[in-house]
Amino acid sequence: MVTEFETKLLGLMMMVIMLGMGASLTWRDFMIAFRKPKGVIVGLICQYVIMPALGFALAQALGLPPAIAMGLILMGCMPGGTTSNIFTYFSKGVLALSIMMTSVSTLVALGMVPATLAFYSNLGGYTGDYTIPASNVAQVLVVLLVPTVIGMVLRKVNPNVGATLELLGGLLGVFVIVFLIVTWIPRNYQLLLDTSAAVYIGAIGLGLVGMALGYGLARLLRQDANRSRTIGLETGIQNGPLAVLIVTLSITGPQQQEVLLIPVLYSLFIVVNSSWVTVWFRRMADRESQARDQAKVGVMRAA
Repeated sequence: MVTEFETKLLGLMMMVIMLGMGASLTWRDFMIAFRKPKGVIVGLICQYVIMPALGFALAQALGLPPAIAMGLILMGCMPGGTTSNIFTYFSKGVLALSIMMTSVSTLVALGMVPATLAFYSNLGGYTGDYTIPASNVAQVLVVLLVPTVIGMVLRKVNPNVGATLELLGGLLGVFVIVFLIVTWIPRNYQLLLDTSAAVYIGAIGLGLVGMALGYGLARLLRQDANRSRTIGLETGIQNGPLAVLIVTLSITGPQQQEVLLIPVLYSLFIVVNSSWVTVWFRRMADRESQARDQAKVGVMRAA
């Protein structure tokens, strides 16, 4: 279980992360997104159609116990995480698209997360003490939207302060995942040793399969390779700390530990998996860049 102090600290850190995310945005960003919305729309389809369905499908296919299945479905319903922006940057993806997808998916989360979570919970018949009420999810998201708006205002008033908060929010997103690993895993190592392979497959598969499906759908909808890689990363990297916060504020007792298992494991493995996927994507971007340079040289010689 997560202690009361850790829950409060996690809540405070999430508010700082959302403040930083808000500071990365301007109203002009939204205007640009509305004028050329295709990439963001593809991202939203990946985020709130593919990922919740994938979480539910994995829970069913792996035959996970209801409490653990609930954690996997919750993880699939989450908006994109701010750490995806960092991985997009290092993969030489389209950072502006990644930031906008994270932001829009988080804003849309107020309606979509409770709705998708309730739909798949009812579809799977997951009821009991581990049920996460949609109202609890909505309340947490409303609270977190406040620092997001404050961040946008601060960016408007003072761009330098906004840039500092943006950097702080991104770094803190990674720190929160490390914090969860350092504080939770040592206390629950026996639980991890006793955890079945199916649970690990679900926690790892959600991120990796999500990235593949996001990339594939983006290519199918005629996004270029670089934007498709960005959408793939944004799709597979969910907001794990937010899922942990929602669970700790919604469930008490021994059920909390069971529901938390997937979000914590997901947060651990998504950093590892995203790292090697980022290296692979970066090499692809480098090869594409070299091919374009060679093509330009060929044209100049021909002229």
